[in-house]
Amino acid sequence: MPSNSRPVRPGSTFALRRTPFTAVVGGLGALVLTASLAGCGGGSGASEAPVVTVYSADGLKGVKNDGWYDQVFADFEKETGIKVTYAEGGSGEMVDRAAGEKDNPRADVIIALPPYIQHAERLGLLAPYEPKGSERVHGSGKSTRDRWVSVVNNYFGFVYNTKELKDPPVTWEELLDPKYEGKLQYSTPGVAGDGTGLLIKAMEDFGGEKPAMDYLRKLEKNNIGPTPSTFKLAAKVDKGEILVANGDVQTNFEQSKSLPNLGIWFPAREGGEPTTFAMYYGAGLAEGAPHSENGKKLLDHMLTEKAQKQVSGIGGGFPARTDVRPTDENAIELAGLMDGIQLFEPNWQRIEPSLDGYIDSWKDATGN
Repeated sequence: MPSNSRPVRPGSTFALRRTPFTAVVGGLGALVLTASLAGCGGGSGASEAPVVTVYSADGLKGVKNDGWYDQVFADFEKETGIKVTYAEGGSGEMVDRAAGEKDNPRADVIIALPPYIQHAERLGLLAPYEPKGSERVHGSGKSTRDRWVSVVNNYFGFVYNTKELKDPPVTWEELLDPKYEGKLQYSTPGVAGDGTGLLIKAMEDFGGEKPAMDYLRKLEKNNIGPTPSTFKLAAKVDKGEILVANGDVQTNFEQSKSLPNLGIWFPAREGGEPTTFAMYYGAGLAEGAPHSENGKKLLDHMLTEKAQKQVSGIGGGFPARTDVRPTDENAIELAGLMDGIQLFEPNWQRIEPSLDGYIDSWKDATGN
């Protein structure tokens, strides 16, 4: 494992710094609306049970009600008596929904990936609140204005079919090989958070917007086409329908438990080192939240030591708190997966206001 950070190219717009993964770790689809676990039924008026409403990016609630959210919400309800009403979708989708309800807010807590959580902050959708435990979260994983904080860390990645590809791809350039024609797909930037992440990674690795778009224009020959769901791509890779797709470590690691042909990898430029960046779940209290105090309690609960220790063992992700270092089997396996991978830190304050322009450039380059 490298012991020193690899320097960022001078003048890089996209990355602030690069650092070994262990230095950090050591220290979107159809809308789903559910009542958490025990449900929301029964009663009205004064007799109705207290509630808190969460709008969240997907990925942390289990398909079989066995995800991190499922456990955290169940524990929270048991401890407080507050029921969680939950809506999920793509990060952009959920922020747009909250923005549409700005004059009559319905969400108490908003959770989204970057740069969408930064977008929510800029739109004035998040109220100032510093949850208990947030002082233990690294500065890059929280707002400087106390509008949001990471509750789960996650990282951008790719997946490949381990049965069909005995030697997994290593570089971006390899993906241009004709053998990947019709066997490669990535989720839609601007719709799926991981699809937007692919743009950020390409711009960092290729040194800017234009060279990244030039590459993606070439890659389009092999790409099946846009899709709003990153989650569904893993199953297609596992079946061999496609060989390579984008994704994220937390979701794909969990999926690999039931998809035996799924492998995770991190692309590099030819002759370069594999890199990734944090795609954390940033959580904030909604401005004008109808159940503001309940929202604060849930945010506090998500950052408790107990909940943070469950992130890897149940959710297959990484704790946001730097002082929580789980030793469960998943945590050990995840550490091995990330061994030797360098991290760069995107400059979200520059990226977020320019995101629409990047999406337009991608559309122009690919014809999508």
